[in-house]
Amino acid sequence: MDKSGCEMLFSLISSRNDKGSIIVNSNLTFERWEEIFKDPTLTAALIDRLAHKAHVLDISRERGGRFEETIAWLKSSGTKANNLREGVGYGNEL
Repeated sequence: MDKSGCEMLFSLISSRNDKGSIIVNSNLTFERWEEIFKDPTLTAALIDRLAHKAHVLDISRERGGRFEETIAWLKSSGTKANNLREGVGYGNEL
């Protein structure tokens, strides 16, 4: 994200602070947000605004399971990838 985009996001979150709810979804932990926002001071301030009085739900798992579960399902059902594009294999076959 470029600097102006980071500043705009910070301004938006700061303006919403204590005025209403904000829902943020990320596949990165707070420790890794600096990789996106590049500025350590801005990143810390952004996390501070978001985490203050927040309910943080960590739904991470040891490994991302959806991909592995999908591959296992494909192998067990014998479904081909092109059938998935046509919607076949999801219980809607004609």
